[in-house]
Amino acid sequence: MSRLYAVPLQELPQTVRDFAAYKSGIQNCSPKTVSEYLLDLRTFLRYIVATRDGIDPESEEFLAIDIRALDLAFMGSIRTSEIYNFLQYSGTVRRNLWAAKARKLVSVRMFYRYLVNKTKLLENNPAAEIEAPKPRRSLPKFLSLEESLLLLETIRDDKQSRTVVRDYAIVTLFLNCGMRVSELVGIDLNDIQREMRSLRVTGKGAKERIIYLNEACQTALAEYLPQRLADQNGRSSKEKALFLSSRQQRISVKTVQWMVYKYLDLAGLGDRHLSVHKLRHTAATLMYQSGGVDVRVLKDILGHEQLNTTQIYTHVSSASMEQAMAQNPLSGVKRKAE
Repeated sequence: MSRLYAVPLQELPQTVRDFAAYKSGIQNCSPKTVSEYLLDLRTFLRYIVATRDGIDPESEEFLAIDIRALDLAFMGSIRTSEIYNFLQYSGTVRRNLWAAKARKLVSVRMFYRYLVNKTKLLENNPAAEIEAPKPRRSLPKFLSLEESLLLLETIRDDKQSRTVVRDYAIVTLFLNCGMRVSELVGIDLNDIQREMRSLRVTGKGAKERIIYLNEACQTALAEYLPQRLADQNGRSSKEKALFLSSRQQRISVKTVQWMVYKYLDLAGLGDRHLSVHKLRHTAATLMYQSGGVDVRVLKDILGHEQLNTTQIYTHVSSASMEQAMAQNPLSGVKRKAE
């Protein structure tokens, strides 16, 4: 089981191993999510040991701290003030931004919630009353309609790549459906509805949702599927994934990221600090701003739990604001020259 996670379980205290088993086996969290919890908890526990034993948290010795023997009594001895100090250390020394600090707090809080509320092994949760770090709100980066068309044209016009049909279909799905990269790589052939009106994706928390396909997606998939089903070398005959790598295996997140970065560079958009996730932002922004999609419908399309997560896409574009200013009936009134 430890191979599933970024941190080998044998390097962790038994209580943390049990916590991982609970998150995975009972709450059905993905290996990626559990790995994030374990990475945060390992850093947190090393920090507590380091500060109590006089070890510099910035030294190489910090990375070698053995936390396997930490028992329940140790977990129960950790104070709220030590968690505050850990969050400060995360920001100042580890240069974590608000999102990373908030995630670390969630990991610690969830761990203690498990020990207090689920197993009743401890009475107090020292992280229960700690407020999450306040986020610095910024507008999501996204491609304009013209830039989106340029990206698609760049892929379509690539005469060198043998996977251009696959890559075009992938980016088309990103720009039209707003799915996450983890959702895309997880799509199986049998997730596509027979008439290609929709497909099923598995999002965060193993929650499934249906995404309806527009004409662009249907056309791109109709072009790709014969190539996918041709099974030229026979190695992919048992592979269920919709999108395959050059090795005829399910395509990986890293391969998709590399492909998107390549075409962003070829399209002259490489200096925009864009990513695969920004294509999701692009789809959401275009649907809301240009397509007039209701924010509540957009929430379901994107698979958001809360409406306030979706509302970041309701920002008004600078072009819209400029147009609104120009439409003010006073915009043409000027002081007469004397």
